[in-house]
Amino acid sequence: MSLRAASRLADCSINTVTKLLVDVGTACAEYQNKVLVNLPCKRIQCDEIWSFVGAKQKHVEQGAAGYGDVWTWTAICADTKLIASWMVGSRDGEAARAFIADLAPRLANRVQLTTDGHKAYLDAVEDAFAWEIDYAMLVKQYGEGPTSPERKYSPSQYKGAKKIKITGNPVKKDVSTSYVERQNLTMRMSMRRFTRLTNGFSKKVENHAHAVALHFMYYNFGRIHKTLRVTPAMEAGVSDHVWSLEEIAALVPEPVAKKRGPYKKRQIEKLAV
Repeated sequence: MSLRAASRLADCSINTVTKLLVDVGTACAEYQNKVLVNLPCKRIQCDEIWSFVGAKQKHVEQGAAGYGDVWTWTAICADTKLIASWMVGSRDGEAARAFIADLAPRLANRVQLTTDGHKAYLDAVEDAFAWEIDYAMLVKQYGEGPTSPERKYSPSQYKGAKKIKITGNPVKKDVSTSYVERQNLTMRMSMRRFTRLTNGFSKKVENHAHAVALHFMYYNFGRIHKTLRVTPAMEAGVSDHVWSLEEIAALVPEPVAKKRGPYKKRQIEKLAV
């Protein structure tokens, strides 16, 4: 839900809700960065999901920093359904290299990687894995879009997909992005900030990133996957139990109490009349 909806529901200031999001989001990102290592993944699927901060890119005035299109890069393990890595940023080559560079050292084994046809992945995978990977692209092909007035809300006709081997020996039947695309739907359904055609979008990119970190913390550690019957973190051997919301909130370190100095009585000078 939105921050204001949460503040109304909890009957507290929106500043309190915002601070809680920042604190818990930061703690969740730091914890997952620390524990999501040496992962036993064998098949990885990567994709990017679009959203925006403040306004869509075409409505952003020139020189306005921190607003416009924002992309969330995700990497999911096809077997454990664990989100092994994610990143919030742009959709260019530099962002792709940063994302894949974060993913590569988290994996314990040689993996089969599938991405869409985004060309930025090619250099990123070469830099991070030195081609020591079984890598293929799934390039989907679409026809012309509808010509009705509602065309911008209707998808183009899907015509098929082409599986392109890039390097290594990827198993053809495992070349798929279905799991990561389903995860994109989970993100849109679970986070108000990703809902289209509403006013619930993020107003600050930092808060957007905090919300994503909190979502993946709950998805990986606190939400039982209906197919696995355990959490993705338990399936991957990263956790041994289902995390409660209280445990997730407890990741925030206890605030350090500051000692207040002696009270100084304010001196009021009397003005002569």
